[in-house]
Amino acid sequence: MRHLQPNRALPFLSAFGVLAMGGSLVPPHAQAALFGAREVAQERFVLVAAPIGDGTRAQLNIYEQITDRRPCFAVSGANPARVDPLLGTFDFTGICTRYIDANGYSLRVGETDLGTVYRISVVRSGNDNILLATPHRGKTGPEMILARTNGQGAGFLQFTPKPGWRLMRRQFGTRALGHLYIYRAEWPGASTAAPAAAPAGVPAPGSTSPAADVPGSDAPQSTTAPGTRTPPTTAPAAKPPATPAPAGAAAPNGSAPAATAAPTAGPALVPPTSTTTPRP
Repeated sequence: MRHLQPNRALPFLSAFGVLAMGGSLVPPHAQAALFGAREVAQERFVLVAAPIGDGTRAQLNIYEQITDRRPCFAVSGANPARVDPLLGTFDFTGICTRYIDANGYSLRVGETDLGTVYRISVVRSGNDNILLATPHRGKTGPEMILARTNGQGAGFLQFTPKPGWRLMRRQFGTRALGHLYIYRAEWPGASTAAPAAAPAGVPAPGSTSPAADVPGSDAPQSTTAPGTRTPPTTAPAAKPPATPAPAGAAAPNGSAPAATAAPTAGPALVPPTSTTTPRP
C-alpha cells in the first residue's frame, strides 16, 4: 500500500491563512510592528447591540456594506436607534460583511494592538447599553467606554461611538485584512493613562525633572543676583586715609573680591577701661 507523505508546506500555508483572516502568530508585544491600521468609510458600517437568547443580554455585531446591490441594514429612530439586519434575509456574499466576535474585531490605541489585552462586551447600565473594553484576567489597564446606545429597547440597537473612537481596518504591509479595529489615536483623558507605565526613573512625557522642582536637589541654584555687591563683614571703622588700595581691595568693575582680609583702616577700636580705682 502506498503511504501518503505529509505535506511539509502545511505549516506555511496555515500561517498564511491565519494572517489572511486577520489572525496572528506573533507575541502580543510584536503585533504593533507587524500590523498596521488603515482608514475606512465610517458610513459603510454600523455597530449593533445584537440580542442573545431571550434578549436580556447582547453582544457586539458590526455590519459592513461592501457594494450597493442590496442594502445590508436599515437604521431608524433615535435614542436608541433601531437596526434592521437585512443581510440576514438573503445570501449576502460579496455584498455585506458581518463581524460578530473577537475574530472579526479588536481594540487598538495608537500603534498598540490590544486584541490580547482587552475584551469588548456589551453591558446594560440603567436605561442604556454600554460597549465596554475591560482588561483580560491577568492584564492591567483602565476600563474604557467605547460607545452607547443612548437608550434601552428590544431588538437590535445602534451603538454611537464616544468622541475619539472610530473603526479602522487591520492591514499587513499594504494588504487589507478582514479584521476591524475599534480605534483611538490616544488613550482617553491623557496620554499618561496607558497601562504600560514608563520605566522607573524616566519622567512621563510633558513632566518636569524633579531636580528642577524639589528644594534641596542637586540642580544648581543662584543665591546672589548678578552684579550685587557683597555686604561688608567687618565691624565699622574710621575712614581709611586716601592711599593706594592694598592687594585684595575692590576690583575696578566695582565687584567685591571673593575673599579678602579686613581693609587697613585707622586705629583699631579699644574697649573702654573701667574708671573705678582699684583697691590696694
